[in-house]
Amino acid sequence: MNQPLVGFGEVRHTRLRPVRHAFDYPTCFLLLPMRSLRQGGCGALARNRAALLSFHDRDHGDGGSDALAWLDGLLARHGIADAGGEAWLHCYPRVLGHAFKPVSFWYCHRADGTLRAIVVEVNNTFGERHCYVLDGPAWGRELRADKAFHVSPFCRVEGRYRFRFLFDPARARTVARIDYDDGEGALLRTSVSGELQPATAAALRRALWRYPALSLAIVARIHWQALRLWLRRVPFHGKPAAPVQPTTTQLS
Repeated sequence: MNQPLVGFGEVRHTRLRPVRHAFDYPTCFLLLPMRSLRQGGCGALARNRAALLSFHDRDHGDGGSDALAWLDGLLARHGIADAGGEAWLHCYPRVLGHAFKPVSFWYCHRADGTLRAIVVEVNNTFGERHCYVLDGPAWGRELRADKAFHVSPFCRVEGRYRFRFLFDPARARTVARIDYDDGEGALLRTSVSGELQPATAAALRRALWRYPALSLAIVARIHWQALRLWLRRVPFHGKPAAPVQPTTTQLS
């Protein structure tokens, strides 16, 4: 049975226009085998209960008590009926009771272990959520989807995302890359990557010790980088209405 993992790595972000603006931060994240957790529990990781570092189902999907049930319903609505294998959720944990997860990734497998679909779950700072469903992906292959959801006031809701996901089991390393192109071409290059290890009590203590205010720091950094862009006079765009549909599928 698969076991929960914790990753230690980096978030990278580069804006190419109208001014070049780049930053990177050290980070930690969880990689959770949600079907295995349903059968065997979370081990040292606290789930749906108060703890210094924990995972809560209601931070994902429709906000209900069973995020995996939400995922299966979402896949079924998109005609994906053969993703009954492991569903790995790459996400940030709750730390000190706080959670903000700009993006999470659901890696959905067939019963034979091959990758069947990826769900990219995006949250903005206005409390809104949108999912991009990537049907029939492969590790390392570029996937595309139209941008349909407001994330930053310094980007219009137009253009498309280009996704690429890598997983190296030999090195226990994962990379999720999201590039964004607007009507003028390449605009953003972003990624989150890290080395993986079992989410033992010692590993979770290490994550808490290194990142004692992880969620609050994510929100603070988002606003700090926004202020820097504003001071550099990058054009600011007002927030549009949320999309009518809660999900967007990939381009063919």
